Amino acid sequence: MQLPDLVVPVREGANNEQLRYALRSWVANLPHRHVWIVGFRPWWAAGARHIPTRQRGISRYVNTTTAMRAACEHPEVSDPFVWANDDTFVMSPQPSPFPVFHRGPVRELEAHYGARSGAYLAAMRETRDFLVGLGYEDPISYELHVPLPVHKAPMLQALDLAPGHDAHKRTVYGVLNNLGGTQMTDVKVMRRGPQFDVRSPFLSTMPDSFANGAVGRLIRQSFPEPCPYEVRRRR
Repeated sequence: MQLPDLVVPVREGANNEQLRYALRSWVANLPHRHVWIVGFRPWWAAGARHIPTRQRGISRYVNTTTAMRAACEHPEVSDPFVWANDDTFVMSPQPSPFPVFHRGPVRELEAHYGARSGAYLAAMRETRDFLVGLGYEDPISYELHVPLPVHKAPMLQALDLAPGHDAHKRTVYGVLNNLGGTQMTDVKVMRRGPQFDVRSPFLSTMPDSFANGAVGRLIRQSFPEPCPYEVRRRR
């Protein structure tokens, strides 16, 4: 059985050290065939395959939706593939095929966030209303900072049906296709301190927590050696 490709959307900017260590963690722990960088490929990541896209800068959701569509429409990307982010680190060996994880009912996330506002929460509520309108009375959220297996045609259908670029596309895809999966708590580490599970099989960081926090030190110590997707600067 052929291993799936890994697909990662990458924003513009050459100094993406989170991507560097994410790639190292995937090589070590996430079985795959190729890595495809969609969007901007840093010079040092020339060992990865590349799908260039126009990054309009309206929001990160627009860019990642564009990247998802580009991957689904590219004939050389495997079907299915595994979607990951450049700040997602796989800390221990994973099986193939990669399993599906979800975050639990959207209503529980809404209760957790309460009356707080922001683009993410607005998109979550809009996505919830959209799915409820289709008859999914208690939709599950798939908005986790862990990889997600993606089948091309169902994802393209989800992107076509979703209410705009900002919609939670992982959730629309997961709910429309009854993915199920295992519930887990999100692994994003927002702060510099050591208050995170060092035994977690997955970690995700913010730029500051990666550069200056305990979680970033753990990740860099775990994957000190370059991987095949990295190249040295030309002299």
